Amino acid sequence: MAKFNKKKLPSRHTSLGADRAPHRSFYYAMGETEKDVAKPFVGVVSTWNEAAPCNIALMRQAQSVKKGVRASGGTPREFCTITVTDGIAMGHEGMKSSLISREVIADSTELTVRGHCYDALVGIAGCDKSLPALMMAMVRLNVPSVFIYGGSILPGQYKGKDVTVVDVFEAVGKHSAGQMTAKELRKLELVACPSAGACGGQFTANTMACVSEAIGLALPYSAGTPAPYEERDKYALLSGKTVMNLLQKNIRPRDIVTKKSLENAATIVAATGGSTNHTIHLIAMARAAGIIINWDDMSDLSAVIPLITRMYPNGAADVNHFHASGGMGFVIHTLLAHGLLHEDVTTILGNGLTTYTQEPYIVSKTLAWRDGAKESLNDSIIRDASNPFSVDGGIKIIKGNIGRSVVKTAAVSTEHFIIEAPAIVFNEQHELITAFKNNELNKDFIAVLPFQGPAHKGMPELHQLTPTLTILQKKGFRVALVTDGRMSGASGKVPAAIHMSPEASKGGSIGKIKTGDLLTLNCIDGTLTCHESDFEQRATVNKESTDQIGLGRELFGVFRRQVTDSEQGACTLF
Repeated sequence: MAKFNKKKLPSRHTSLGADRAPHRSFYYAMGETEKDVAKPFVGVVSTWNEAAPCNIALMRQAQSVKKGVRASGGTPREFCTITVTDGIAMGHEGMKSSLISREVIADSTELTVRGHCYDALVGIAGCDKSLPALMMAMVRLNVPSVFIYGGSILPGQYKGKDVTVVDVFEAVGKHSAGQMTAKELRKLELVACPSAGACGGQFTANTMACVSEAIGLALPYSAGTPAPYEERDKYALLSGKTVMNLLQKNIRPRDIVTKKSLENAATIVAATGGSTNHTIHLIAMARAAGIIINWDDMSDLSAVIPLITRMYPNGAADVNHFHASGGMGFVIHTLLAHGLLHEDVTTILGNGLTTYTQEPYIVSKTLAWRDGAKESLNDSIIRDASNPFSVDGGIKIIKGNIGRSVVKTAAVSTEHFIIEAPAIVFNEQHELITAFKNNELNKDFIAVLPFQGPAHKGMPELHQLTPTLTILQKKGFRVALVTDGRMSGASGKVPAAIHMSPEASKGGSIGKIKTGDLLTLNCIDGTLTCHESDFEQRATVNKESTDQIGLGRELFGVFRRQVTDSEQGACTLF
């Protein structure tokens, strides 16, 4: 077992010297011994709560992390921080709390570690914003750190087929259109989510879990095992052991999160058809490390990185099928073999990404390695980079006289890559859904939802629109979406120019669009154009006086005043 010189660690401020006797007394009150207090203090933070299944398995895994820390000569100090889970916050005023929760999680984690002088950190997260938030905190703190994902949910079974919560969202749209009975909807909702874990597609949580491995902050293969499986506890135990090794070797997050590792992360997102939310979160993580990346970097990578997986929403498989088919180990193996990833990076295991093609395990308390998947075990889910599903990763930056935005084309049929139609401007997503229920939208149109950006509404996800727009598209209508808000990682079949920057409340031209304006969204050449001759001379509508009070808006005042545009990561600290 390694020995540590506590005189050189942050925890010396709370545990060494006669004047720290009161501090030590508090630790004894919690059951620690003098030997425990003489060891390094390791924060073990989880975003455990009972808000949603994403989070309920995290406290269990935290106990295994603590065992790993103690077995390797450290004293763990467990704490929790908040989450706002998008699945529960979706479709109502609660979604205004979603993106700001990323900042609160990062800030509160940093405050706890700094306030108590912890020497290292292991973070366990389960739902969308909590993953980048904990990684942001690690980079900002720059103490030896390991990230671990809580795991995804198991698929449900309905009429002999695997189903996920996405099927329930789509079923709500079908029910609204009279295509599904209330009884059928109820049967589906009762079986769609059978266990703990985050939503089982390549949505935001699983996208950022893949990023945690690709960037080198998490153990190889740790992202793939489902949340209910006891195997997750093995990775938690190993994470506790690994953080102590990092502390001994003084390997820190800013040694790991570099321009090359961020490019690796963006490459993995493109190759796996990941969520567009990464275009915000990766930028925020980079800024925490003092590195500037932008949408153009991500778009340029996506243009040359092949799409080699098919998972929800880009295919029928969930992430558990992906993991069983070779998972991240094979994805990294084939991308390295084709020269599409940087191998020469530092990770929590030391130098080089090749280790991430192997699976870690313990033999007689010693870390050892199994060969990972060297070929796909199911080429309908994962393919070699030489035989991709698509030659590009399906993320494109859209430019034009309305601003800059992001489009995910990976799940959009090529016949919908160019949409020219009149705009219909909505103030809120429920207005569009009501118009649909009233049979007012049986026509070609581009839905425009301005004033949804970070500084105005906290940049809510508008995933509730996806089933409605998908039904209209299946009816043969040419439809698309333009907004300065976000779409869920579960969205994708309808072309959507999202994250529009500048946002409307900062004078962005999306706030100038009027119902009836002719728009063209071209996902091939990457343009979005309003064709009205007076468009650029118009003034942006000012909604500040009518839309900024009540419903908790006062709570977000500091966030709204300080937050950057989505293209700068929607951050408050920079």
